[in-house]
Amino acid sequence: MSQYAYVATDQEGTSSQGVIEARSPQAAHQMLRDRGLVVTELSVEAGRKGGGLRGRVKLREIMVFSRQLAAMVNAGMNLMKCLDILQGQIRDPRLAKIIGQVKADVQAGQTLSKALGKHPGAFNSLYVNMVHAAEEGGILDEILTRLAAYLEKDAETRQKVKSAMVYPCIVLGFSLLMTAVLVFFILPKFGSIFRELDVKLPVTTSLLLNASGNAVRYFYVPIILVVGTVFGYKAYARTSAGRYNIDSLKLKIPLFGDLLRKMCISRFARTMSTLMKSGVKTPHGLEIVAATAGNAVIERTVLTAKEYVMRGERMSTPLGHGGVFPDMVVQMIAVGEETGRVDDMLLKVADFYESEVEAAIKALTSVIEPVLIVVLGVLVGFVAISVISPIYDLVGQASKGKF
Repeated sequence: MSQYAYVATDQEGTSSQGVIEARSPQAAHQMLRDRGLVVTELSVEAGRKGGGLRGRVKLREIMVFSRQLAAMVNAGMNLMKCLDILQGQIRDPRLAKIIGQVKADVQAGQTLSKALGKHPGAFNSLYVNMVHAAEEGGILDEILTRLAAYLEKDAETRQKVKSAMVYPCIVLGFSLLMTAVLVFFILPKFGSIFRELDVKLPVTTSLLLNASGNAVRYFYVPIILVVGTVFGYKAYARTSAGRYNIDSLKLKIPLFGDLLRKMCISRFARTMSTLMKSGVKTPHGLEIVAATAGNAVIERTVLTAKEYVMRGERMSTPLGHGGVFPDMVVQMIAVGEETGRVDDMLLKVADFYESEVEAAIKALTSVIEPVLIVVLGVLVGFVAISVISPIYDLVGQASKGKF
């Protein structure tokens, strides 16, 4: 898969630019045509230029860069001077090199948005399109400030999710490690001792030792299964149908699905609100939001909403279909369309669902922790009883003089 920078126009004649990932230039053209766009420029600069830079720049670095650039532009400094200063101040060598290339492109006569669009690992389509809207409206400092605030909110939500998952992941990892030590090192030794003493083993002990023996003997089978499952999953997820089915299944997982849905709705609402406040037209804004939705089901629903809007209909109508967006969200957007304040309503939806995400994370953590403790308790208890029972029988037989 390669990344292509494109410039295209929609049915209304509005020009847009961005980055798209595809297997070939022909596939990229087809994907853009499916979105209702007529391609005027397509290049592989986004995927192959940039000094061979690979990987993504940390979100925090982009936030700091946006804040500092906004302050400098607001102070009346020349854009080239701003980029020159920031290139020297940035600690991340990858981002510093990217800013150097952006500066060179701007100096060569390209717009800032087009120069940023060549580096999707640092500046995504949302960022590039908002800068493009800022250039057209002459409000670069204001848009950069909004972008920084948006990125900070997004980073804050992600950090909360990561922090909530730290303890369960540590407990789960420790339990898997201890289970592996038991199965591959400790239980085989007990098994050899019991066989030498010709002890009659309880059913649970026999099952445990047989499972341990099979795991040691056929240790490669789980590895093959895991690797095969991972590769199969990735291959299936690369297809459009596979990605849609997987994302649909994710939304139906108890507890986790509800959390994921709320996170996606929060991101949709805040991103769309930020784009509309920045002057991006609704159809183009919906296209950008769909690309950054993070879920194929929500992406399809948002793209359907874009088609409705391009036909002159309301955005809220298709969002209510399919049960992806709750009725409350649909009704608030509908009220915003009636009053002409969709961006404000979306901002309220984003604030509400961010608080819902925080509450859902706490609820999920409160459920996961006791479940893990119970599972570990059952596992440890089963192993202890299975191992101690034969030892207890041995002690009883020894006390009766049978050994």
